[in-house]
Amino acid sequence: VMLGALMAGMVGDLIGRRKVMLMSYAWFSVGMALTAVAENTQVFGWLRLMTGLGIGSLVATTAALVAEYAPSDKKNTINAITNGGIPLGSLMSALLAILLMEHIGWRGMFWIGALPLVTLLPLAYFKMPESVAWLVSRGRMEEARALSERTGMPLPQAEARGTAVPAGRAGFAGLFSQYYLAATIVLGMMSATGLLLVYSLNTWLPELMLRAGFNAKGSLSFLLVLNGGSLFGALLASRFADRFGPKPVVVATFAIGAAALVLLTMGFPLAGLLCIVAIVGLGTSGTQTLIYGFVANFYRTNVRAAGVAWCAGFGRLGGIGGPMLGSLLISLGLELNTIFYVLAGLGVFGMLLTLLVPMGRSALVSPRSAVPGANAIPLPAVD
Repeated sequence: VMLGALMAGMVGDLIGRRKVMLMSYAWFSVGMALTAVAENTQVFGWLRLMTGLGIGSLVATTAALVAEYAPSDKKNTINAITNGGIPLGSLMSALLAILLMEHIGWRGMFWIGALPLVTLLPLAYFKMPESVAWLVSRGRMEEARALSERTGMPLPQAEARGTAVPAGRAGFAGLFSQYYLAATIVLGMMSATGLLLVYSLNTWLPELMLRAGFNAKGSLSFLLVLNGGSLFGALLASRFADRFGPKPVVVATFAIGAAALVLLTMGFPLAGLLCIVAIVGLGTSGTQTLIYGFVANFYRTNVRAAGVAWCAGFGRLGGIGGPMLGSLLISLGLELNTIFYVLAGLGVFGMLLTLLVPMGRSALVSPRSAVPGANAIPLPAVD
């Protein structure tokens, strides 16, 4: 997934959102089908790696396309709805496994995973348009105008905050230019911190609750509540992000998650603990959803896919480190409360990183970079 996201960032701003998404649907569907017929564990492992490339590239590119089609006052909400499909898909796959595994086996489950090849891919091919803003950013104005008329998506305005904006370098070259470099590093660290929290808790929360004295069934219920809180909490918080801007809301949700983790150490009864765990879900997985929306609307059009890919890809280091962190904390013999304090500290660290993001650069290059006579292009302003 990490490699796939980074690869999508390399090409998504150059060849377009639509082409990358169509290739991603085909890639991971074929990967699922080949995995279903794998004959040994070595082949199985390599095929899972190859399938992850397609999934990673799809996740990174979808956020960019959604940001470019969503109404300006609902960008974060629509992003939250879109990213909500990830935990929803996880729950559906678990449910299908419970209902069908004994009848069709694990190979049958992978054949189900290959169904997008004959369902989503044809639908996307005929119905999913290219981004109007991306076409404009590449100077393909006739195509952009035709697509704007067909979809009803207005062309980006010719000015942003009173100044024409030059195209600038696209993809990772623009992402790591002097103007965006500091923000890109901070946003990547935010994403990695968020995913470090997400995967630490998703992997080890049941075990931690077992150590707190709950039985196995009760421990798994905490995990269900955690993910439910992340889904519905992100939808609620995204409304505030559309109204007040994503930066203060991400700061607030990181802080809320940290505070809720501290509250878990205070010996509340079961009902109270479940409510607190739901709030932890908002402050961890829910915050990560908001970060993706934040990033998708932070960069100008011709580096947007690279920006989302960077945060999804670099952030996966946190996804890799999360289970390892939980294992380390438990193997050190730390008390349960101390583990929650460490995780709360990560939430505070994420909050501080968010405060460092220079919001004045959202979706715009610096006016100082405007060169007289440069090929100015219209870009959408971001609230």
